[in-house]
Amino acid sequence: MKIFTIGFTKSTAQHFFDRLRRSKARLLADVRLNNVSQLAGFAKRDDLKWFSKELAAMDYRHLPQLAPTQEMLDRYKKEKGDWSAYEREFLGLMESRKIEKLDPAMLDGACLLCSEDKPHNCHRRLVAEYLRGHWGNVDIVHL
Repeated sequence: MKIFTIGFTKSTAQHFFDRLRRSKARLLADVRLNNVSQLAGFAKRDDLKWFSKELAAMDYRHLPQLAPTQEMLDRYKKEKGDWSAYEREFLGLMESRKIEKLDPAMLDGACLLCSEDKPHNCHRRLVAEYLRGHWGNVDIVHL
C-alpha cells in the first residue's frame, strides 16, 4: 500500500500539479479543516476538485476527519505553540476518532493534501505515519 503527501504553499500551480501527475496517485485526499483557504488560489476546494481531475487525472475528496480541530490549529499557529505538544494532541485526536477503521482501500494510492510545504511539522505526515502504525506495510512518499 502507498500513501503520498503533498503541501501547496511555496509552490506554483504548475509545480504542484506536475508533482501530483508524476506520482500517479489516484485520489487527492484533502486533510485540511478549512478547504476554502485563501493561501493559494489553486488550492480552494472547488478549484482543486476540477484541477485534480483535469490536470492530474485523479479524484478529489475532502476528509475533515483527518484534520486537527480549529482549537488545536489556533494554539499551534496563532499562539505559536510547541510542535511536540501539537503532535501529542493530534495523535490523541486520531486515536479518539479511530481513523484506523477507515477502509485502507480508500487511501491506497491517495495523496494527503495540506498547506505546509514540507511534511516535517505537518499533520499530513502524522496521519500517514499513524495509519502505517496501525495498518502495517504502508509506503509513505512525500512529494
